[in-house]
Amino acid sequence: MNNKEIQQLIKFISKSGVSEVKIESKDFKISVKTGITPTVIQNESLLTNQQPIIQNTPLQVHQNEPLVVEESSSDEDDQLITIKSPIIGTFYRKPSPDKPNFVEVGDNISEGSILCVVEAMKLFNEIESECTGKIVKILVDDASPVEFDQPLFVVDPS
Repeated sequence: MNNKEIQQLIKFISKSGVSEVKIESKDFKISVKTGITPTVIQNESLLTNQQPIIQNTPLQVHQNEPLVVEESSSDEDDQLITIKSPIIGTFYRKPSPDKPNFVEVGDNISEGSILCVVEAMKLFNEIESECTGKIVKILVDDASPVEFDQPLFVVDPS
């Protein structure tokens, strides 16, 4: 099973709603749990030694996958929206070191605005807004690792 097939499997699993899938064959064993980094074992001889070849390696689920947008449960302002990371990777606020940040606190954004990029396996995935509003908070520092479903931005839609 190559990386592309593994990525397609993860994409299928994330859309199907199942929480865990295990696949075993003569040459490999894969166990995928949603929200947790998969562990891949690719050699039958290693199965007896219980030594995974790839462990805790972030795999890209889908380039430019839609963001998960949730209402914040804050008592102060119930109208705030939290924008979360759709993938595991490294969060970057700007397209390259010599360019300005995509957004700053106080910036007005519209649906489709690029907010940041998340690098996963050397692929830079542009994260776009699915709502219109004003950036209230940026919750992650530049060049920091992020997890799937980790809050990145707080937006005031009014």
